[in-house]
Amino acid sequence: MSATGRRRNPRWYFSLRSPYSWFAYRDLRDKYPDVLEQIEWIPYWEPDQESTRLLEEAGVVLPVQQMQRAKNFYILRDARRWAQARGWQVTWPIDRAPHWEVSHLAYLAAEEVGMGREFVDRAYRARWNEGRDLSERQTVAEIAAELGLDPGLGDALDDPAVRARGIRCLIAAYHDDAFGVPFFMNGREAFWGAERVSAFVAAFRGETWDGVSDAPFTALPDARVPADRRIR
Repeated sequence: MSATGRRRNPRWYFSLRSPYSWFAYRDLRDKYPDVLEQIEWIPYWEPDQESTRLLEEAGVVLPVQQMQRAKNFYILRDARRWAQARGWQVTWPIDRAPHWEVSHLAYLAAEEVGMGREFVDRAYRARWNEGRDLSERQTVAEIAAELGLDPGLGDALDDPAVRARGIRCLIAAYHDDAFGVPFFMNGREAFWGAERVSAFVAAFRGETWDGVSDAPFTALPDARVPADRRIR
């Protein structure tokens, strides 16, 4: 990463909180493992008070807003619809006291010892298949222990050096104009959303995208709406 916080490698911004990041991860892992292996992984999350302070000192304000109740319920229904269409089992987690530094800074600590991607895979399964709370240090410590890592990863957010790495990740997201996850960058070309995985992959491979969405369902045109008035 350059001194300005800008990255140049093909990359994706992911969140352990987001079901859409999980959907994109599974598509990349199962359909395009060669791409997932080559791109840069950058965590993105809603910063806590200390991270917000450090970002402000760097002149960075992330486009993060508090989740509205209506939007939260929509995402719940949509994520279930998406998972059911894929035949995936989901156990919706309950975030009692969300604190996303716990899991995302643990990822960075795991990455330092070459186990970051294994940590992400296990954390996604813990959250979306088992309904476990990734904001609890004990949950993250248990995941680390399962992977043969130091259970102290659950306390990675207390390490100033790890938090500083996390801040650099969020600054990189700011410079890439990332406003949500999953968010992909290939050169100057940006792609947002789980339904744009194949578009990013095509750009990464230097191929022409076929224009087909990665969403597991397609809405058929409503015959009651005149063809010339349908959204295209």
